[in-house]
Amino acid sequence: MKLSFHGADRDVTGSCHLVEVAGKRLLVDCGMYQGGHELDEENTGDFGFDAASIDLLLLTHAHLDHCGRIPLLFKRGFRGEIVSTTATRELARVVMLDAARLQEEEARHHERHNVRRGRAVAEPLYETLDALSAMGQFGRSVRYGERIELAPGLAASFHDAGHILGSASIRLEGDGRSVIFSGDLGNSGRPLLRDPQVPPQADAVVMETTYGDRLHRAFAPSVQELYDAIRDTLARGGNVIIPTFALERAQELLYYLREGVEKGVLPPHLPVFLDSPMAISATEIFRRHPDCFDAETRALFSSGHDPFKLPGLRFVRETAESMALNQVSGGAVIMAGSGMATGGRVRHHLRHHLWREDSSVVFVGYAAPGTLARRLIDGAPIVRLFGDEIPVRARLYTINGFSAHADRDELLAWQRQLAPRHTILVHGEEKVMDAFAAQLSGTTVHRPQRGDSLEL
Repeated sequence: MKLSFHGADRDVTGSCHLVEVAGKRLLVDCGMYQGGHELDEENTGDFGFDAASIDLLLLTHAHLDHCGRIPLLFKRGFRGEIVSTTATRELARVVMLDAARLQEEEARHHERHNVRRGRAVAEPLYETLDALSAMGQFGRSVRYGERIELAPGLAASFHDAGHILGSASIRLEGDGRSVIFSGDLGNSGRPLLRDPQVPPQADAVVMETTYGDRLHRAFAPSVQELYDAIRDTLARGGNVIIPTFALERAQELLYYLREGVEKGVLPPHLPVFLDSPMAISATEIFRRHPDCFDAETRALFSSGHDPFKLPGLRFVRETAESMALNQVSGGAVIMAGSGMATGGRVRHHLRHHLWREDSSVVFVGYAAPGTLARRLIDGAPIVRLFGDEIPVRARLYTINGFSAHADRDELLAWQRQLAPRHTILVHGEEKVMDAFAAQLSGTTVHRPQRGDSLEL
């Protein structure tokens, strides 16, 4: 069994790992690099392998940094089978089609500028047709804990990773060897999804280290801080802007906004706008899979109570409706993508609110270096949006407890239960990996760079 590494190596985006075993070549994930525009070159670059030579792709979950380059893989010749859970398959369709739409829009934008400057016409990374064609490669949908034969002498099982709906850690066995790919591991004790499962032991573990050097803030105080931020902003007469990841984070926020209204902590008819077509579609998919939730949320569904619905909630799909929100001067919560503010409708809302002292921006997720979210969190006094210099006068909140990733102690506990001979660290910043590696013992630790390989 040979492993090679082609993304999220000493970095947190672009997950992509190649396994050569039992005469087959298979990928675990094929994600997009996310961050500043300087990552365009990373996304358009060579995979490091021949796309047409890949027999199978196992997808851990539907976040863009794990599935976002699958349409490009198809465009470059991949015709193998994609295997995932049913929920991941449904969410991946939404994510990849949205990414294709954004690629096409950005290409049209650059084309107008390039034509005026006499430059070459920009091409999108991939188009909607590529995303739809890639969806045709999805084959078997697997259930958690089910062992499936991928080929003679090659088997896999998917285990609930508790990160987003349908997310999985994948255990692969072949040629007398076994390896587990953690995918992204979730944060335990949350109300929506079950806690991460620990798969059966294996020779090696390829594991994420996103928060491998820190502990998350306790969750209950984080929810209270969200409520306090909203109430404070309403008292000042402004709006609350929440850059929101469409998968899991949007649904979790809806869950707690509903709960806050029901408990009387928030106004009974608080206007909440979910201004993200992808988040709206994802929420509908969440409603179709109550079997993936933990007991508390399943009980709400069983009693006919929608955990994502509150009286003042409005879904905003159309662009004109989104633009009309600029006329809402105060008293509302506006949730919009993207979560790192690298694109999407939230950038327009930030343009209209960052300069307002009565408004607030609440960050509830990871912000990669180079993103607008990270610059704001780091204290930038002025940011550039749509050609304008915007002074940052709004009140900023960074609430870390909402992370969908396991923290250091949860990652360590998961790894120690497996006790593998080899622990391969991926999906983390280099300094974070170094800190996490120092906590490990009784295992050979590897921190591959892109293009590195390892024989088991």
